[in-house]
Amino acid sequence: MTTPAVWAPAASSVELVTDEGRAPMNRDGEWWRAGSDVPAGTRYAFAVDGSDAMPDPRSASQPEGVHGRSVTVDHADYPWRHSEFTGPALADSVLYELHVGTFSAEGTFAGAARHLDALVDLGVTTVELMPVAEFPGSRGWGYDGVDLFAPHHGYGGPEELKALVDACHARGLSVVLDVVYNHLGPDGNYLGAFGPYFTDRFNTPWGAAVNLDDRGSDDVRAFIVDNALMWLRDYRFDGLRLDAVHALLDQSATHILEDMAIAVDQFESNKFLIAESDLNDPRLVRRRDVGGYGVHAQWCDDFHHALHAMVTGERDGYYADFGRIEDLAEALRYGFVFRGQHSPFRGRRHGRPPEGVSLTQMIGYSQNHDQIGNRAAGDRLGRLASDGGVRIAAALVLLGPLTPMLFQGEEWGASTPFQYFTDHENPELGRAVSEGRKREFAAFGWSPDDVPDPQAQSTFDASRLHWDEREKPNHAGLLAFYKDLIALRRSRPELRNGAAEVSVEGDARLVMRRGDVVVTADFAADTVAIDA
Repeated sequence: MTTPAVWAPAASSVELVTDEGRAPMNRDGEWWRAGSDVPAGTRYAFAVDGSDAMPDPRSASQPEGVHGRSVTVDHADYPWRHSEFTGPALADSVLYELHVGTFSAEGTFAGAARHLDALVDLGVTTVELMPVAEFPGSRGWGYDGVDLFAPHHGYGGPEELKALVDACHARGLSVVLDVVYNHLGPDGNYLGAFGPYFTDRFNTPWGAAVNLDDRGSDDVRAFIVDNALMWLRDYRFDGLRLDAVHALLDQSATHILEDMAIAVDQFESNKFLIAESDLNDPRLVRRRDVGGYGVHAQWCDDFHHALHAMVTGERDGYYADFGRIEDLAEALRYGFVFRGQHSPFRGRRHGRPPEGVSLTQMIGYSQNHDQIGNRAAGDRLGRLASDGGVRIAAALVLLGPLTPMLFQGEEWGASTPFQYFTDHENPELGRAVSEGRKREFAAFGWSPDDVPDPQAQSTFDASRLHWDEREKPNHAGLLAFYKDLIALRRSRPELRNGAAEVSVEGDARLVMRRGDVVVTADFAADTVAIDA
């Protein structure tokens, strides 16, 4: 049983709307509560000051989508089979990022579960799901979610998500969920009708900023922290990846990230947070007792950019800051390439030395959803670099000092791109997204006809993995190479301690020594040698 309740501090009245009609709710300070409990499976919504019915901001299930009624869920009812699971420490992990909708033919949580044995066979330890909170339409990346407590109905909803996590734990796989707190999508976003969830003091690339430090922000901050704990408690996720935390605009004495890290540490010591940040600021992951926020790890784009520039030769956009072999050596030594020096791309100094931070707290990758999907055609590394360059990148990611992460299909050189796709039901919004994408890449010389339309079903379909490729000769060899690299990493403690000796020879040869393991990458010859 559940007692529906909602935070609506400025409301004069709030009604609970069910199939039986409307019933007034009772004020409890800034909250409003129903007069009686309702059973699991009840369809309901809220009406504020006589408004149309709107979904619960903390809805646990939206089977009718972002504009439909909410449905109550009793999380205690789920029969967990592997509740005692404890995964490896981050330093011992190999992460694998996947998008539920394109990972399998079904595009569901159950479909993803069918391929878990292949991930175990690959040797990864941790599955990282791109966002699954309810978003508009049937397909999308998930970064425009609006019902942050409700798993997307098209993927299978709450029960199927729990089954996927349980299935991962049954196979010894940890599970991380990507969550988005820096903005909410416009389509289906009703939060502003309930309270001051947003502020006009700041703007973000996605519109109004989330209210983290203005009037009424205490309950907004609690909303975010409660959401993080909900995924860890009710769905048994082992960790969370926090999207674009540099856009969490918070001038409070205690940053929302520190609040969240404290709450997670108090909830369970082996749960963890991984931040994505564009700031090269080590405070994110430093311990709180030395002035940090206490987030456990962060994505390291500098490592990606330095590696990508070397294996592809690209120098456009932010790659203009990279391209020297010494940049890659610096990334392997420190994680951050920019540690306070001038960035030509930014036109200013950037970053700070990551003192007191282990390289195991940096997540390293040669591919991820952003670095592939934010390209005009969603090109994977295999279309941009030689076979030798792909193998060099794999060796430096998987045998390097940063904690490694792969992107779905990378391990066999998937032929499918990963393109940007959406399914906005609002025609004006869908048209704006499609036209905006074409304008964005027109500035880089792309013809509008060559930029895949995000709204087109074909763009989504083109991004779906073809699992039968793994058996084909031109893919099987790369898959075997990845398996060997991961097996070597997991078998040798010196490959998981965050330390590396790195030297360069000329403009194109790099030698990385980690204990008795020596990796020699020759970018001129497109070869990598591993002496173990």
